[in-house]
Amino acid sequence: MTTIPLAPHSLRAALFPKSTLITNSVLAAGGVAFLSLMAQIALPIPGSPVPVTGQTLGALLIGASYGRALGASTFAFYIALGVAGAPVFSQQGHGIAKLVGPTGGYLIGMFLATVALSFLASKKWDKKISTAIVAMLIGQLLIFIPGLIWLQQSTGKDWAWTINAGLTPFIIGEIIKLAIAASTLPMLWRVVDKRRT
Repeated sequence: MTTIPLAPHSLRAALFPKSTLITNSVLAAGGVAFLSLMAQIALPIPGSPVPVTGQTLGALLIGASYGRALGASTFAFYIALGVAGAPVFSQQGHGIAKLVGPTGGYLIGMFLATVALSFLASKKWDKKISTAIVAMLIGQLLIFIPGLIWLQQSTGKDWAWTINAGLTPFIIGEIIKLAIAASTLPMLWRVVDKRRT
């Protein structure tokens, strides 16, 4: 009698079906390094404390590909490392001030997006472009809603300023990041599924 293997619940599980503590530790360290590198791709916005970075793309990809536990723990480790003093945040930023300052809500939002995307990926939303787009849009909303609320509260500025400083300059870049993430993951799944059959 042959057994049919269960479909993996994440891209990481499909690529590394027999993950060990060592494998997961290496993947978490690689994910933190990737997030750190993406955070350094930063473009300051005049008049705004929030730069355009590659960090959100990193959060979307880690969340959708790593699986629930590893995705969340990787992003949590990234935040903890930055708070502890490692220069992993945008523009080599670090320390608790980055977490409680004007941009802290975006970091919290990226963590929430990572958790949500790993859940949606476990439901196979990352395997088709149509559902991947919706998943990435949900991820973006989870990043920007707390980011904007935190920015407004921490600066005491009005909502018009907050939207102009914390959302408007990012729209085109975030659409591009959403398109990259939503097209890359289904493409990778097609390659992985071909290898498994």
